[in-house]
Amino acid sequence: MLVHDTLLVFGRYARQTLRSRFQMLFSMLMPLLYLLFFGPLLTGLPLGSPGDSWQVLVPGLLLQLSLFGASFAGFAVIIEKQSGVVERMRVTPVSRLALLLGRALRDTAVFVFQAVLLVLVAVALGLRAPLGGVLIGFGFVALLTVSLASLSYALAMKLSTPQEFGPVINAIAMPSMLLSGLMLPMALAPGWLDALSHVMPLRYLVDAMRDAYVGAYTSASMLYGSLVAAGFAALALTAGTAVFRRAGG
Repeated sequence: MLVHDTLLVFGRYARQTLRSRFQMLFSMLMPLLYLLFFGPLLTGLPLGSPGDSWQVLVPGLLLQLSLFGASFAGFAVIIEKQSGVVERMRVTPVSRLALLLGRALRDTAVFVFQAVLLVLVAVALGLRAPLGGVLIGFGFVALLTVSLASLSYALAMKLSTPQEFGPVINAIAMPSMLLSGLMLPMALAPGWLDALSHVMPLRYLVDAMRDAYVGAYTSASMLYGSLVAAGFAALALTAGTAVFRRAGG
């Protein structure tokens, strides 16, 4: 029943997404602008990380896409609460985990699709990376999206208005971006900033994904990144499901 209910919820929100394809593509604008206008500035610069500038920048941009897109996914729940959709769902026998997982998997499908498009553009601009590393990168994007979307939906169930939701997300997403080395490796940072960045789970995903893009599949960063990504996803789904159950969501 969990699989059936999850697919039912996923299908509902996937159909909504397909009816707004322009919005889905438009959300790629910021990473695409970084790729087109920021990427060429890094060519040939010593970035303190294995691989060329594209192998450093592109993994960060893919995770940035997931970070900002999935973090703001909860806006949809606030709108549904205001329009009575969530209230109607409360009286259905659908699994509360399915209500969360179906939404999060829809977001995952969207952002992995966008990540594929960004990689294709990056290849045209000069990215060269092993296919295995690129596929592993998509896996990290998927896990991060599931994690952040689940937490975003849980937060949205606790808040009443977009005016409350937006500032909270910005207060979390911006430090995460700045302290994780999404744009440039933290190896370039002063020692105190590099040390502080290790409290951010996203830092480990960034390092692991950059190793994957140079084919370093057995590195310590790959191990730590994989463990953090899987653990974060499990904790986020557990916390999100608990909120949905208490709220009857």
